[in-house]
This record gives sequence, structure tokens and C-alpha cells, in this order.
Amino acid sequence: MHPTFRTRRAVQLGLTANALRPLSGPRVSIAAFFAGWLTSELAPHLLALTVADTAAHLAKRRPRGADRPGLALAALSAGGLGALIVQAQRARGAVEDALVEALGPAYREDLRRPPDPKDLATPWGQLVLPFRMRNTEIRRDRDIAYAPGGRRYLLDVYRPREPVSGRPVLLQVHGGAWITGNKDQQGIPLMQHMAQRGWVCVAINYPLSPSARWPQHIVAAKRALGWIRDNIDNYGGDPSFLAATGGSAGGHLAALLALTPNDPALQPGFTDVDTSVQACVPHYGVYDFAGTSGSRASAARMRHLLARFVVGKDPAEALDDYIAASPLDRINDKAPPFFVIHGERDSLVPVREAREFVRRLREVSPNPVAYAEIPGAQHAFDVFPSIRSAHVVRGVERFLEWTYLRHLATAEAARGGAPPPR
Repeated sequence: MHPTFRTRRAVQLGLTANALRPLSGPRVSIAAFFAGWLTSELAPHLLALTVADTAAHLAKRRPRGADRPGLALAALSAGGLGALIVQAQRARGAVEDALVEALGPAYREDLRRPPDPKDLATPWGQLVLPFRMRNTEIRRDRDIAYAPGGRRYLLDVYRPREPVSGRPVLLQVHGGAWITGNKDQQGIPLMQHMAQRGWVCVAINYPLSPSARWPQHIVAAKRALGWIRDNIDNYGGDPSFLAATGGSAGGHLAALLALTPNDPALQPGFTDVDTSVQACVPHYGVYDFAGTSGSRASAARMRHLLARFVVGKDPAEALDDYIAASPLDRINDKAPPFFVIHGERDSLVPVREAREFVRRLREVSPNPVAYAEIPGAQHAFDVFPSIRSAHVVRGVERFLEWTYLRHLATAEAARGGAPPPR
């Protein structure tokens, strides 16, 4: 018997099964997320390890002495990992279908450079070392203060290595349940990709709970918007076009930025600052902050996380404060174009929350609302380069470029030029 090989293969099979169909329930959701997330996004690497481990076992034990139950487990695991790879490739179609539905079947013709087959192919070379995220074609200006208050009020600017001017701006807001995380950990693949294509990207820190209480998080994000409007031209950015993105709690903050432009209640001491954004791309965001949709998961999050650590108020006595912080309850007909992205298998923020947000937003928004539900994706699927995140990043690029060009055409029409796009 060879328990070490069999144990390794049994553990891998369990992880693969959880990635294909995550365990459910509040007690296991965090464990199911971590296990499923890494297994799903690293499926090619884990498949290679499974094959290598099995080959080494056979070489050592010869076919007659091999652990047959262990080999069966390895075969099942390899089949499941192959299914995860195929599933990840489906992200390309899900993203493209979302863009066609929201922007029209001819939207690619409106892009300055329509994507070619190379743009749409999986960039396997980038995925070999997924945690080594370096790009020599961009530069990063680190730890710039956008407001007084120390390291939680710092930002980084990602921009092309060669000088640019008048380029659109993307603001990245990190997640972490409003209590952890920083600007160095999230959104890197997207920012590097966009900066390489001429955009100027800004990643911010903001105050974290429980030291900070709501609404300090969103107030800080709006202060960062003010800094960008005043200073981004020094880095080659165009302050007239700002798009906001972020994941999880960062997706919540990005969506709230887009839905509450120039809200004086969220801009104490700087009500004269323009805090509007011209597009929003939230990833696996929290939209039902107040639990008003009737979802038990959203209500439980409000009671056990938000009330205890983030807001610090009893929802029964201060529900209006939660509603004021909830993108689902702040939807209005002034919303900019949205591209909402959520994982089909998200264990931390149920996908039905994104579906309801999109449904309500589409009812009132005059602008496009694209929605991509990514097959098999867990929470945080875009944190490092993977098959799935590569296709999502390139779809976000197409959405943002289309939105920016539409913005330019509308501005030109306002100056008496060509008519704005319909």
C-alpha cells in the first residue's frame, strides 16, 4: 500500500469536486471559497502536477506494484481538472455575449482597434507563473497621498512607460470585507493590461474597519476621486473620464461611487468637488448592503459582519444608514454605463444578488448595463492571471474603450461637432 500517493490524490479529488460544485452553507462558505477559488484558477497547474505525480509513482512502483485505488483517484481528479479548464474557457463567450447584448452586435466596429484572434486567445505564456505579475511596458508611481491620514490614504498610479497625455482613467478599489486588503493585492492584471494599452490606472487604499466606521470608506474613495480630478493630468490622465472598478467590498464601493455622484452627505468638507464617474465595472460586488431584497444571506451579512464590524449600528434602529450605503437601494436614472461581473459559483456573495441589482438597474438606467455571469467562477477569480481572468480582463477593456469613445463623441457633439452616438 502507498498511502502517501493515495492521500495526495484523494485530497486533490476533494478539492476538484468542491471547485466543480462548492460546498454550501454559512459555516463552510469561507473554506469552500478558498479551496474552490485556487483550484479553479490553477486547474492547468494542478493537472500538470497530477500527471507528474502519477507518472513518478508508476515509474517508482512499476505497473504491477502501483496503487490502483490511488490511480483511480488520480484519473478522476484529472478528469475533473480538465472539466474546470474547459469551463474556464467559457468565460470568453460569457463576456462577449454580455457585451453584444448590452452594446449591440456591431459594437466592435465602434472600437478604434477591434480585437483580433490573438487578442481573444488564451495568453498561455502569461499563465505559467501566475503570481509573478510584472510588466516592463508600464511604470508605477507608488504611495502618493491623496488626503491626510497616513498609509490608508495612499494611492498608486499605473501608466504607460512612455509619456502620454489626455488618456482615460480607471480607479481600482480593493476588496476585503471592508476590514482588510490593500492597493497592492487586487486588480493588478486588469490595471497592467489597461496601462499597457494607454490608460492611466489608480489603485487606492482607504480606512478599514473596525477602526474606521462607515461611511469613512466611501468618503475616502470620494476624496481619491477629487485628487484624481485635480492631479491626474500630471500623470497623463484625462480628468473628464473616470471609470471605477473593484471586487467584493471594492465592487460595492465602486458601484456606490457611480450611483451617488456629488452626494453632500458623503462628501463632508468637500461638497464642491466633482465625484462623478463615467463608467463602472464592479466584480462580484456586494449590492444588497441593507438586506432589503429579502435574501437571507444578505440579511445575515448585515447582522454578523456589517453591524458588528463595519457600521457599528443596530440595523433595527438605523436601517436608513444601511439603505443609504446600499447600491441596490441607490439605483437611479443618472447611473453611468455599468458592466457587472459575477461568478456563477461565488460562495461569499451569492450570484442572485448581482442578478437582482442588474435587473433593477436595467429598469431605470438610460445607459447600457452589461452583465456577465462567469461559468464556474468563484469569488476573487481575477486576482491573478488565469484562463478565466484573462478573458474577463480583455472583455472589460472592450467595454471601457467603447464607453470612452462614446463619451468623446458625446462631448464632441456638445461642442457642435458630429452628432452623439445613439
